[in-house]
Amino acid sequence: MNIQQNIEKIKAQLPENVSLVSVSKFHSAEDILEAYNCGERDFGESRVQELLTKYQTLPKDILWHFIGPLQSNKIKQIAPFIHLIHSVESEKLLSEINRFAEKNQQKISVLLEVHIANEDQKHGFSYNEIHTFFENKDYQKFPFVEICGLMGIATFTPDNKQINNEFSQIKTLFDEIKTVFASPNFNTLSIGMSDDFPLAIANGSTMVRIGSKIFGERI
Repeated sequence: MNIQQNIEKIKAQLPENVSLVSVSKFHSAEDILEAYNCGERDFGESRVQELLTKYQTLPKDILWHFIGPLQSNKIKQIAPFIHLIHSVESEKLLSEINRFAEKNQQKISVLLEVHIANEDQKHGFSYNEIHTFFENKDYQKFPFVEICGLMGIATFTPDNKQINNEFSQIKTLFDEIKTVFASPNFNTLSIGMSDDFPLAIANGSTMVRIGSKIFGERI
């Protein structure tokens, strides 16, 4: 497994406006450091305890992305240093993030997760909930949260037509929200992982989350 070659191969497929988050969950600090030494700074984790351990031992200029389900009682542990939380799936979670951000007198950057997959176990706001949230200006209730865009996870299926349709729908939603939410920081559409990132890019992704094609299969 040559991490440097893997990163170079992926980056050759990314347009200039698409950023890479190296999904390092379940992979070792040594593997992360190897990617770091290749110039990567954005890494994605999905478990708070694992993230805390890595944060304490790895270089402090790493930009940590939280990409998994986040429990409200764990927010305070990552709030002081997290770069971007991708997986904000409800207003309740948004409220808790806002509370801890205010306590630390900081702003926490987040993406709102949209349920785009045809799978019940996936999480996120519905399309209608997202529209209502922005049209009613509910974001004003969370002044210590910077909403930077949307995130979605496509259905786990070999049917590229379905995946393409799901990515197309969230891109349409993203563009619609930009017309009613005039924040210059609302510019991130985080869609696309190791198996489907070319389709995501074709549908306007600005951020891809890639793990196994960089680090190999999970430990």
